Amino acid sequence: GLQLTESGGGSVPSGGSLRLSCVSSGRLYSSFCMGWFRQAPGKEREVVATIFTGGGTTDYADPVKGRFTISQDKAKNALYLQMNSLKPEDTAVYYCASDIFYNIDEGRCVPDKTEGVYWGQGTQVTVSS
Repeated sequence: GLQLTESGGGSVPSGGSLRLSCVSSGRLYSSFCMGWFRQAPGKEREVVATIFTGGGTTDYADPVKGRFTISQDKAKNALYLQMNSLKPEDTAVYYCASDIFYNIDEGRCVPDKTEGVYWGQGTQVTVSS
């Protein structure tokens, strides 16, 4: 089955940058929608960013717009999350996700529907003030 392997987490001071990577393996075809989610201590998991792998259309949660960039490298089966201007409130475990529901009629990824989503193991990001 599909496996997602994340890397790139760590500890940085406020204002710093990190780049998360996620490599997919175990399946020949790619998902329409992939993305990054995060879960802070005591909080529910929330979407950070999604990408429609067919055309590259991206979408971001409001708290990270202008600071984070999601991208893909199909040749490497890789998904990335470049995180700049990090804030302490970005501290969380970050999860790579595949097979996010794609609404064909609306032409967009629907991250609220998590049934059937494949998850990576998570990577910790800690931002100190």
